[in-house]
Parts: sequence; C-alpha cells; structure tokens
Amino acid sequence: MKRHILGAGLLCLAALPAAGQGLPPTPVYHTDEGQPIDVRAPEKRGDMPLYPQQTRAPYHKTAPFTVTTLADSLHAPWGMGFLPDGNIIVTERLPGAFRIVSKDGKLSAPLAGLTGLTDTPETGLLDVAVDPKFTSNHRIFFTFFSYDDKTVGNTSIASARLDGTSLGDVKVILRTSPFLPNDQTLSAGTKSGGRIAIGRDGYLYVTIGDRDNAGTKPWGVAQILDTHLGKVIRITMDGKPAPGNPFIGKPGALPEIWAIGLRSPEGLAFQPGTDKLYEVEHGPRGGDEFNNIEKGKNYGWPIISHGIDYGGAVIGDGSSAKPGMEQPVYYWSPSTAPSGLAFYQGSLFPDWKNSVFVGMLNGRLLDRFTFVNGKAVNEEPLLTDMKARFRDVRVGPDGAVYVLTDSGGTAISDDTPPSSKLLKLTPR
Repeated sequence: MKRHILGAGLLCLAALPAAGQGLPPTPVYHTDEGQPIDVRAPEKRGDMPLYPQQTRAPYHKTAPFTVTTLADSLHAPWGMGFLPDGNIIVTERLPGAFRIVSKDGKLSAPLAGLTGLTDTPETGLLDVAVDPKFTSNHRIFFTFFSYDDKTVGNTSIASARLDGTSLGDVKVILRTSPFLPNDQTLSAGTKSGGRIAIGRDGYLYVTIGDRDNAGTKPWGVAQILDTHLGKVIRITMDGKPAPGNPFIGKPGALPEIWAIGLRSPEGLAFQPGTDKLYEVEHGPRGGDEFNNIEKGKNYGWPIISHGIDYGGAVIGDGSSAKPGMEQPVYYWSPSTAPSGLAFYQGSLFPDWKNSVFVGMLNGRLLDRFTFVNGKAVNEEPLLTDMKARFRDVRVGPDGAVYVLTDSGGTAISDDTPPSSKLLKLTPR
C-alpha cells in the first residue's frame, strides 16, 4: 500500500468567460473561506438559483487527511461494495470483471463464474450492491450491459452468489426496455445510469440513463412511461415491480418506474437512517444536479435545465423551472460531471458530520458539502492535487472514505495499462 498526504485544494485565480461563450476553462478551485469554490460564469446566460443555497455554497475548510492507495492497477472501475469480512468487491467496466480488494490491499484476479448474462461477445459491468443479508445468503446485485461491435446495449440488473473468489447462481432479474436505446449512432456507451441503492423497505432502486448521444439534440424519452430510459426504477430482489410503485396499472406505463425526467444519473444513495433517496446526474453544459428522488416525481429533463445544449442552444424553451417539475436540491454550473454519491455516517471524521461526498469526473475532485435541513451550507474541494477522474465514493463500515479513480480507459480494445486506483481516506 502507498500513503501520501493531501490538503484540501488549490488556491489560484482564473479568468472568467462570458456565459455561454465557448467551453468553460478547466476548473480551478478557490479556497477563500466563505466564498464559492468555483467562480466561473454559469454556462446558461442569466441562470439564477431558484432559492438560496441551491448552488455555489461557500467554501469551508475541514481537517486534513491521509490518503492510502489500496490498489493501483484497476481497469476502468465503476462501483464497489463492502463485504462483512472487511474486503471490498469492485467492478471493472470493460471488459466486465469483478475484483476483490482485501483489507491490506491485495487485488484478486477477476472472479470466476461471470457467465450467461448476454448472447453478445462481451459484457460490461457497472454498479454492485451487497445484500443486507449477505452473511446468510452471500448474494450480490449488479448492473451490466451487453457489448457487440461497439454497440452498447441497455442497462440490466442481475444477482449472483459470491463464494470466496467465484460467482455462482448468476441470473438476470430484469432486462430494461428497450434493449437498444435509440436509432442514433449506437457506438457511444454514455448515459447508461446503473447505480443501485437498497432501501430499508428491502427493494432495489436503480438508475437508468436516457441514453441519447451527448452532442445531439436531446430526445424526450425521460418523459415517456413506456420505456425505462431516463428513470429511477424500483423492483423486488427477484426483479418484479415493487408493490406501491406509482405507475402500476396505468395504461402504457412500465410498472417498475419510480421517478422520471432524469438525464444521466451517475450516483444514488439513501441518507443514512432515513428513507430519503438522493441522486446526482450530469447536465448537458452546466446544470449538473443533486436531486431528492421521490415517488412519482418528474425531474424535468429535457424540458427544464440549468444548463445549455452542447452546441450552445437552449434546452427546450430555455426554462429552468416549470410547475409540476422538481428542482435540484443543489446544482453545479459549469459542469463537473458528478459520479458516485455517499453520505457520511461515520465517527472517524467529526468534521465531516452531515457531509455528502460526490466524485467528479470532468471536475477532477472529490466534492464534499455539508448538508443540513435539506440545504448545502458549505462546500470543500478534496483531492484536487491528484488531477484524477473520481468515479465512485463510499463510506466504509470503519468510517473511512473510499474512492475509485477512473483513468478513462473503457474500450475492450484499449491498450492502456490498468492504472485506476482505490483510495482510502483516514484522519491525519
């Protein structure tokens, strides 16, 4: 294992572009107490928060920490879960594989037994969740996609039994609809969703992205109820629609749907000790969102947005809000590409009580904000010195914070040596 010490962030100034003119400069995070960490102009000209503390919370410095590298040769890791023995199960996206990282940093070979999911040549993996009753049933749940000749199939959900370093009883519990997501260029594997959260009700909550290709005109599937695209779905551990889902019995609606109007949902987590479900998602240019996901609610994509289209055009009629559509609890603009979401419930870091952690891909930081009474009251950019893409973040049973970096290699033919890392944050 490798150890090094990192501070909270970088202190420097950046020139600000006019809103909506070209791509924003690479983010440079400010650490002036009480001031926003990102002072770049928002992408959407004239965009304003709808209520106080909806964006640009003031910076607040917390305690320094130690970063331990548990593994440094992962290939495009995507998700992780904690096993009762203290080891960590990690997914690698393409080619799809499960790995076990031991408490002392030993990385297993790809686990045997991952078969029978698709008829295509390759399978890709996304998230993994450990059954709360794992000690007795050894069950895990995971999301995956098919991959054939640069075509990415839709996100589906499976379960398996984990015994040591092998998988058994692998079965698909739900294949989401449609199998192929659109009639555009299908080579892009973007906006797949795939995060899993297990509720106190015992049901699986899973995000499914809207799967249009970034850079093309947004399409409206997130508002249509006969597809899983652009939704949060809620299912039993056998893959059936969960009782009480809001659209059960509605003509033309898929019964698994829990909430609609999402774009590219990359993180999903319950606030500890509650039934409050939160999600983070990529906006287009600007308008990355942190949402409170509730039964039957509509989160607005692509009708409303705090961002603009990639070419600079407005989204829809340019509205940031409309009646009957939910506002993000918090949003980032310009975009930092949130991926991975965790609430801090440990006692190892007293300064991080009530914190929310969000891994950022394009933003190259682990974002921490204090979340009190449903509001972000301060924000802190962590791990900016690493200049890494942060794919996932979880809080371990030991109270440490675990983070996956993503070197960006995702293709089967990618010859880049595995270089993504699993990091552990502990008090200095």
